[in-house]
Amino acid sequence: MNRPRLGLIVPPADGEVPEDARHLYGERVEFVARGLGIGGVSPAGFAPVVDRIVEQARALAADGAQAVSMMGTSISFYRGPERTETLRRAMENAAGVPCTTMSHAVVRALKALRVRRVAVATAYVDELNRRLVDYLTHEGLDVLAIEGLRIVGVQEVFAVAPQTLSALAERVLARAPRAEGLFISCGGLRTRDVVESLTARHGLPVTASSPAGLWDLMRVAGLDPTAEGYGHLFRLPAAQAPSGR
Repeated sequence: MNRPRLGLIVPPADGEVPEDARHLYGERVEFVARGLGIGGVSPAGFAPVVDRIVEQARALAADGAQAVSMMGTSISFYRGPERTETLRRAMENAAGVPCTTMSHAVVRALKALRVRRVAVATAYVDELNRRLVDYLTHEGLDVLAIEGLRIVGVQEVFAVAPQTLSALAERVLARAPRAEGLFISCGGLRTRDVVESLTARHGLPVTASSPAGLWDLMRVAGLDPTAEGYGHLFRLPAAQAPSGR
């Protein structure tokens, strides 16, 4: 039986499919990826490769992907909300298949979870945090608190321990007692061991870039995004997700 094939554009050069894809969807879907080779998690690191995103979307569609996502949060929001949507449309026009970005994904995920007032924990430097607040605010969300780990190196992001990420999340939530949910931003952060524990501890919906990006891509492709683990998002009926691309 042929599995659906979905395309991922990922920031690291190796073009590896994120572990979350296997944990969430196992053998249900074949994910294929192409890497950009960013020089760092910063505007300076994105600048030399950001114009390759559309080209990679076209290549993934040529490889048989029936939908494509730009699986990098900051690289898709850092130039502002208008250019984020322009990028998505350019990907779609070039690829000829439905396309999305991780920044679109996290907004849809938070809205599906009925979170408007949000606390945000990130891997980012302060400049990217400011741009993320601008992006989320433009999309109708109220960021009550945000803090980042100020990491620029790609491999350093992958190396963040669950305990470090949980401690960051706890600090942000402590500063935002009115938050309706928590968002952990940066697709390279390993959040599998963090999302469920924070959800249970605080009784709030928690979502993160990589799982939200995969959930959104499944939805955009017309597939069932429900799965085990990773919090409330993956237990929502598929019809509850916001419509549109």
